[in-house]
Amino acid sequence: MLLLASSPTLTLPSHSSSCSSSSSSTLLDLRNCKSFSYFRQLHAIAIKTGQITEPLVAAEVLRFAAISSGRDLSYALQIFDEMPEPNIFSWNTIIRAFSESDESPLQAVHIYIRLLHNDLPKPNRYSYPSLFKACARNSAIEEGTQIHCHVMKLGFFKDGFVLTNLARLYTLSGKMEDARKLVKRSFLQPGSEANAVLHNILIDGYCRLGMISNARKLFDEMNYKSVISWNGMISRYTEVGLFKEAVDVFYVMQVDGVSPNYVTLVGVLPAISKLGALGLGKLVHSYAAKNEIEVDDVLGSALVDMYGKCGSIEDAIHLFEALPKENPVTWSALIGGLSLHGQVQDAIHYFHMMEQAGVIPSDVVFLGVLNACSHAGLVDEGKVYFNRMIKMYGLKPRIEHYGCMVDMLSRAGLLEEAEELVNNMSMKPDDVIYKALLSACRIHGKSEVGVRAAKNLLQLAPAAGDCHVLLSNFYASLGDWEAVAEVRLRMKKLDIRKNPGCSWIAVDGRINEFFVEDYSHPRIREIHLMLEEMAGKLKEEGYVSDTTGVLLKIVDEEEKDSMVLYHSEKIAVAFGLISTKPGMPLRVIKNLRVCGDCHEFLKQVSKLYGRRIIVRDRSRFHHFENGCCSCKDYW
Repeated sequence: MLLLASSPTLTLPSHSSSCSSSSSSTLLDLRNCKSFSYFRQLHAIAIKTGQITEPLVAAEVLRFAAISSGRDLSYALQIFDEMPEPNIFSWNTIIRAFSESDESPLQAVHIYIRLLHNDLPKPNRYSYPSLFKACARNSAIEEGTQIHCHVMKLGFFKDGFVLTNLARLYTLSGKMEDARKLVKRSFLQPGSEANAVLHNILIDGYCRLGMISNARKLFDEMNYKSVISWNGMISRYTEVGLFKEAVDVFYVMQVDGVSPNYVTLVGVLPAISKLGALGLGKLVHSYAAKNEIEVDDVLGSALVDMYGKCGSIEDAIHLFEALPKENPVTWSALIGGLSLHGQVQDAIHYFHMMEQAGVIPSDVVFLGVLNACSHAGLVDEGKVYFNRMIKMYGLKPRIEHYGCMVDMLSRAGLLEEAEELVNNMSMKPDDVIYKALLSACRIHGKSEVGVRAAKNLLQLAPAAGDCHVLLSNFYASLGDWEAVAEVRLRMKKLDIRKNPGCSWIAVDGRINEFFVEDYSHPRIREIHLMLEEMAGKLKEEGYVSDTTGVLLKIVDEEEKDSMVLYHSEKIAVAFGLISTKPGMPLRVIKNLRVCGDCHEFLKQVSKLYGRRIIVRDRSRFHHFENGCCSCKDYW
């Protein structure tokens, strides 16, 4: 037991109070203390000399034990329990300590109950934020609601810090109506920073629950939007995959006179990357330079990633060379970009440079290298890097690494080996693994492996549209029309739909989005006329559409031609041709894998119209130029 001398009630002295010179020295030592072992020595000295009875010394001893980086909660609680009459500062310190702990945050509430059973001291406004935080971390909504009642009774309901933590508790617990009422009835000034923070928490809660329209409605109704408000909306849109909306908010904030900051740029760049909006990405980079925003590891990596995913790998390399290279995230951004572009040897080269620089590769870096090997069909090299990751660096493969290996083996026709790897994985395979295997079985005609993969796929993803389409195509390739009919009947019965193909192209800073059979674009008639012109000219050159991706015996040949003509990437390219000057490159992003017909079609269009067409599909980049593709027809 720690032996503390009897002391008067611990209250923080006013600024006029003084400490002895020895106490001042002990206080300074405690505040500069870096290790818990040294702290225990200082604590022992304070007990021996009687300094522990001085309020400032006692408070500093408890603070270090409870909330410093080297905290020891059991030791802190022992110190607290031996205080004869702890003041409210000490109560709040120990409550905060447990609210921030990973093991027992709800212990903070138990200590609060002890406080209530004492006549003095009484809880103050600093007691409650930590309590609400503890309840939120433990999903203790019932206890949190009771503490809310205490806040109302004791008159702390006008305190902004108390309200924000209470609102966060309700939103994290999914109690959005309670949170909404709290915000609506708050006594905070409508245009104040505190009120904006309260609204931001509510918006964050709506977004977390997928209630995006509610979040945007509340955001638009805010009288005062700080840069934090704008950043939150951008980040949330990006997190839920609404990339175009994230970029729109980025534009509107500047129209409203709010200057983007470092956090804004880091938040919007992933959305720009997904949309492939290279022009906008370059503007963001220029904005950072003009406004002296530091391009550190985080922002620099986001910019490298953006350039790579927007089709300008040259800019990605150029920027990478100017960045600090101690962080593996920076390396993974470049290696991943090179992999996407099919520049396999460059990806491997930078991987070796990374090792030579003494930077330990992360599992994300290895994912980029394995993807590069998969895209190039480098099976032996891929196996070497997979084993290197495990044996040399002690990294445990994730499902994505196994996916790369299965994809690599399957593409190379090594389907039995791929199936063996799947069966011996250290984790349960997911639908992505079996889709890669089944797709390759369709191409290579391996019916036995394919049937087993199809069975497993159906069990893992019984309601996924893309899986059912893949199953249909596989059975169609075998000529098993009865199985095809069963899959189609199942899709109809369960209302399972294929994921719609979607493509984006940025022209004059505006992102244009196209879907199959979507007629909403204001220039859709011109686009369709251009498509028909393109198809006509290509047929004159001997092009014949590949309709094997359309289920046989389902529609006639003429309808099949029409179906493949209006794929979203073709629509986007047609729009690009009528909207840009001759000779300008076209950059298109697609959410799905490019089909065989679109791949051949765009090769011929690049030659016929003298355009460089850069398409990023679900797995890689295709650089179409003069009738050829950078993937060498291996994708």
